[in-house]
Amino acid sequence: MARIAAGMDQLIEEDDRQGGHTSLASAALEKRGAVLALQQKRASERVRRALYALAAEFTTIAAWAYIDLRDLDAAQRHLHESSTFAGLSQDPPTAMRVWINMAMLAYQRKNWAEQLAAAQAAEASAVARRDPFFSSLGRVRVALAHATLGDGKAAQRSLGAAQDAISKASDGERPRWTAFYGSAELNHLAAIVFSHNGQHAHAEAMAHRALASIPPEFRRNRALATCQLALAQLRQGEPEQATQTAANVFTIMDGTSLPGRMRTLIGDFH
Repeated sequence: MARIAAGMDQLIEEDDRQGGHTSLASAALEKRGAVLALQQKRASERVRRALYALAAEFTTIAAWAYIDLRDLDAAQRHLHESSTFAGLSQDPPTAMRVWINMAMLAYQRKNWAEQLAAAQAAEASAVARRDPFFSSLGRVRVALAHATLGDGKAAQRSLGAAQDAISKASDGERPRWTAFYGSAELNHLAAIVFSHNGQHAHAEAMAHRALASIPPEFRRNRALATCQLALAQLRQGEPEQATQTAANVFTIMDGTSLPGRMRTLIGDFH
């Protein structure tokens, strides 16, 4: 089981570098199959729960890859499977990850009500109630959902709560999938909230803050924040600067094919 778990770290690192792609999804589902095969052997309840958590994680990685690929039907199918495994695992961080991904998928489908419901489920989860880090992660998703629904005041309140929570979060051991999140990524997501609220100067400022501190190894996150910066500049009537900024996306991705979700953002820019 330890060898399979180590394989998950490799998949997450690949996602951080390149974003979702077909081979990543296939590899994640293959690992999930290996985990479920282990369920057929005799094991303690603790081990079985750990195996279900691993199955949920691998299935979520596959679903996330399909979101990046813009194959939203496949993503929906795998997220439903992941939610089943997460429930069987009784592992709160795993369950929260599923809710967050459901909120993100609903955003891609433009199902704003479902996005809000999934984000609120993440915000109300047991792990969010006891750890300010997870509380911030849930609250910023609620902020994004309110922003897409056009409720700017509620979005601002939730964003402020997310910023307050992250300032109270202490260092500690958390699942590997949470490594992307911190003040830098929160600033990136805040840029999206401000963009939806029509506050494009604030969106630009938050995107700059994000890019100043998102680690280089999170190439996909840096590229997405750069897309947001370009869009904020464009919406302030700076097409030349925005074009130069958007070109940096290809430099950041270093010749790697852009994930479908990122291509959509670049398409919005054009």
